[in-house]
Amino acid sequence: MCCDEPPPPALLEGVAQFNRAEFFEQHETLELLWRAERRRVRYLYQGILQIGVAFHHLRRLNHHGTVYMLTRGAAYLAPFAPRCQSIDVQALLDDAVTALREVERLGPDRLREFDWRLTPRVRLIE
Repeated sequence: MCCDEPPPPALLEGVAQFNRAEFFEQHETLELLWRAERRRVRYLYQGILQIGVAFHHLRRLNHHGTVYMLTRGAAYLAPFAPRCQSIDVQALLDDAVTALREVERLGPDRLREFDWRLTPRVRLIE
């Protein structure tokens, strides 16, 4: 399924942007990669992209968008766990679930209270 391949440069750039909390920018970078890829690994890129977009929505206090993108992004990522193209997919999934639980606990009216330390990081495994 292409998971043993090294990560393409655009994936590494998107991951770096994600980890710098540049969620709009990571979306732009990973969308280009996702659209150009024809193999199933494109869903790995789409899943990471959507997890990042969730936090763009969270910054804008969009509860529905945050929940939707965290849920949908995780669904795209799940088939690639535990690891794909050096991405620790399982850790990203676990972190996304933790963040989703907190967003759901806070509800639409208390999103400003979100603890941004719960924001996932995309980890690379060598």
